[in-house]
Amino acid sequence: MDMKKVVALKVMVVLALSVTAIGCKKSSSSKNSSRATGWQINDREGGFQYNTSFKEQETAPGLVFIEGGTFTKGKVQDDVMHDWNNTPTQQHVQSFYMDETEVTNVMYLEYLDWIKRVYPPTDDNFRAIYHGALPDTLVWRNRLGFNEIMTENYLRHPGYAEYPVVGVSWIQAVEYANWRSDRVNEFYLERAGYLKRDAKTLDVNADQTFSTDTYINAPTLTYGGNEEIINGDGRGRRNVRTDADGNETGIYATRETGIISPKYRLPTETEWEYAALGLSELRSYNLYRGRKKYPWDGQYTRSGKRKIRGDQLANFKQGKGDYGGIAGWSDDGADITNEVKSYEPNDFGLYDMAGNVAEWVADVYRPIIDDEFNDFNYYRGNVYTKNAINEDGTVKVVTSDDIVYDTLSNGKVIARNLPGEILQVPVDENETYLRTNFHKSNVINFRDGDRRSSRNFESFNEDEETDENNAHAETRQMYNSPKHKISRDSLGNIVREYDKSNNRSSLINDEVRVYKGGSWKDREYWLDPAQRRYFPQDMATDYIGFRCAMSRVGSKSKAKNKTKN
Repeated sequence: MDMKKVVALKVMVVLALSVTAIGCKKSSSSKNSSRATGWQINDREGGFQYNTSFKEQETAPGLVFIEGGTFTKGKVQDDVMHDWNNTPTQQHVQSFYMDETEVTNVMYLEYLDWIKRVYPPTDDNFRAIYHGALPDTLVWRNRLGFNEIMTENYLRHPGYAEYPVVGVSWIQAVEYANWRSDRVNEFYLERAGYLKRDAKTLDVNADQTFSTDTYINAPTLTYGGNEEIINGDGRGRRNVRTDADGNETGIYATRETGIISPKYRLPTETEWEYAALGLSELRSYNLYRGRKKYPWDGQYTRSGKRKIRGDQLANFKQGKGDYGGIAGWSDDGADITNEVKSYEPNDFGLYDMAGNVAEWVADVYRPIIDDEFNDFNYYRGNVYTKNAINEDGTVKVVTSDDIVYDTLSNGKVIARNLPGEILQVPVDENETYLRTNFHKSNVINFRDGDRRSSRNFESFNEDEETDENNAHAETRQMYNSPKHKISRDSLGNIVREYDKSNNRSSLINDEVRVYKGGSWKDREYWLDPAQRRYFPQDMATDYIGFRCAMSRVGSKSKAKNKTKN
């Protein structure tokens, strides 16, 4: 090859590399260039800062991804109980995440340990916080049964560590989910360098705690305003910059960073039923057939697989007096609850969605699912609140002196809020005026229980509104449930007044919540994910546990190559 050809080849290579470099630079530059203004995003000189490299919501601890979709919600078995409270309807569920297993004893004990360290029950001001979080271990007692071994050991003994926690009320389950949200986000922010390393264990106390909502709305008030903790020790890993005036920006994480996770919560009834069915493989073209009876395939409770043929696929009561078979030939390997992951998961990878323990879901119980009004992410139980604001315009953060305690219908005392959290108040006319999608803070009764849906409603007097504070009275116009009263005398002693009226016709009110799935104590009929029952939200049993869920942000599917049609 002559010299001219060599030179020409080198020139072509240089040009090609230059074009590639320019193309890469342009591509990189365009990613951080606003399509609205052309301005640079994340410019070192300041301006709009945003996480333009966000790829995917991180799957939080304990969760698995549930891709949403359309399904037939409701019973497909004969309604031998004649409840008629879940007739088949078509619903659509957004993608979300759910706990792989039910919350176990050891998971709940970690929560109790944290509360005991941060709010010592030896302090009179905090005693009710710890006691209000304790599961009711007396649920194991039976007037004609000897179960004291579970009363004394089930929650704390390591032999039951990976068994589902029971004796937890719906209210306690919600508080656990709130606590878990804060602990996970506290860990994420520490990992990203926004919080001082190990402050979550070494520096936390009743006056220095982390709340996700407080950090988002007023980060300088987190940990009681302790700057040493809030500023962290990983500034080099963050996007901390100094503007033209010498002020630092990017000191605190915001929602725009993508670091702060959505909250753990109880799943809605619709989400739970959809997840339990595990319908990912049972469909005809793009439509779920709605014929599935259990979380597994088939019409029987025993496995047909060669390796485990004949094994029970869930922990439930086989028949009268048969909780686990005979000695040496156990039906399901358990007599009470069983260790989580003892049975095969469903197609979503979820364990024990039938049997072991029934599970609390978020919904307030009503006998009718109002799919005519809404068939997307259906849920009954919304009570809309907002942050309380001080006179100077700042958010009102609860202190150790501001804790509000509620006395439940059974006499148990619980903390309504904890130090470090932002005080919540009902939304008012500022948020509801002329809105068409909601009209007040508490909409639990909407279209079922409020005055408009009762026999007392007169269309010619429809402008008359019932007092917002009398929402429970609205429910009683349709559901005549008992009216137990609990109060305190002048000495602070609890006075209980049990409703002995013979005129009550229902147990339904705004304080009963749905629970789903069969349990170790139930017959096979209740294993159908469509079955639904209800129980008072402030009471607990030895057969109801719970698992948490989390909403998904972003795309419906995690698959990179999305299959169409």
